[in-house]
Amino acid sequence: MITNCFSDNAVNLDVLKKRAFNGRWAEVPEGVIPLTAADPDFQVEPKVIQAMKDYLDEGYLSYTPKLGFPEFRQAIADGINQRKHENVDPNLVLPLDSAARAMYVTAAAFMEKGDEMIVFDPVDFLFQESCMAAGGVPVRFPAKIREDGRGLDLSQLESYITPKTKMIGLCNPLNPLGTLYTKEDLDYILALANKYDLWIMNDEIWSDIVYPEQPFVSILQADGDKSKVVSVYGFSKSFGVAGLRIGCAYCTNQEVFDAIVKESAVMTTAGGICSIAQIAGIACMRQGMERLDAFLVHLKKNRDYAIDRLSKMDGISCFTPRATYLVFPDITQTGLTSQEFAEFMQREAKLAIVPGTKNFFGPGAEGHIRICFATSHAILQEGLDRFEHGLKLLGR
Repeated sequence: MITNCFSDNAVNLDVLKKRAFNGRWAEVPEGVIPLTAADPDFQVEPKVIQAMKDYLDEGYLSYTPKLGFPEFRQAIADGINQRKHENVDPNLVLPLDSAARAMYVTAAAFMEKGDEMIVFDPVDFLFQESCMAAGGVPVRFPAKIREDGRGLDLSQLESYITPKTKMIGLCNPLNPLGTLYTKEDLDYILALANKYDLWIMNDEIWSDIVYPEQPFVSILQADGDKSKVVSVYGFSKSFGVAGLRIGCAYCTNQEVFDAIVKESAVMTTAGGICSIAQIAGIACMRQGMERLDAFLVHLKKNRDYAIDRLSKMDGISCFTPRATYLVFPDITQTGLTSQEFAEFMQREAKLAIVPGTKNFFGPGAEGHIRICFATSHAILQEGLDRFEHGLKLLGR
């Protein structure tokens, strides 16, 4: 049964301790539980593994079409359209080696040295990094959750636009806050982009991990001209295939698509995405959705458990995320900085978490830490037990 894929016995720590890098099991000292990088502790859907095996069994790993396998581009468009109603044209989908690469390509294609990108604060560090790699200047807009929890307070967004502004970085859903934008939010952001002739880098890598309280709405469903919206999507969060580096960029305009293709270097042998990753991507989209839906049921249980536990801990406050498998507790009452708190927890409680530091999320993340709950209930429970124990050692 699919539900058994997320049982306490489904996490193979022997393998994870050898293969799970990026701050996870393979990089922490023995005995430490890592609730760190946004990467599931569960195995990949067996049908995806089988699709790769079947492809390899035929014995050839030849060059692929420069724009990617047509079947993969179609599978991406079909999956997004069926679940998120974005009206994606497969001919305007460019497979790339990760969503991160797609962000870098998008920034480089449409920004020049000295151009400004509005970057929400806090947000994943890749917005800042892709902007700076293109010679741009990130301008941080404070991301404040509205009192009703639905979307952000965008009332001051227009005041951050200057004559040098070239692009708005949109992370929807927003990592690390776990917020979703409403249709009204997205209408407003698109209206500003249209008014000032701005590009929008629309990162939707988290758009599959959404809970029942609020629906996901894409900016491609907003009212207005979407010709300068470039969307980014990846497979790592939803399907646990980060090591395959599967991503894409897509848009609504042929001229824009051509510019992305040119910047990506896929028309040479220097850029692009490998064949086996595309085969896995097709299987994820065609055969992985039932498992994804079961994963969401498990994640909601973990989310609700984590929020219930954290809300009862002295000195901790936490917003209930509407999306992602991340929680972002406020730890300011402990008197420690985010970095100090994370170091204390790893040293004294044997729990690794992500500190809300500038290099990860921007200066607006200070006073918070990020916890990933894409693991078994047993591991999450033990991790939160250690978190609570650490607080008691701090005198909380």
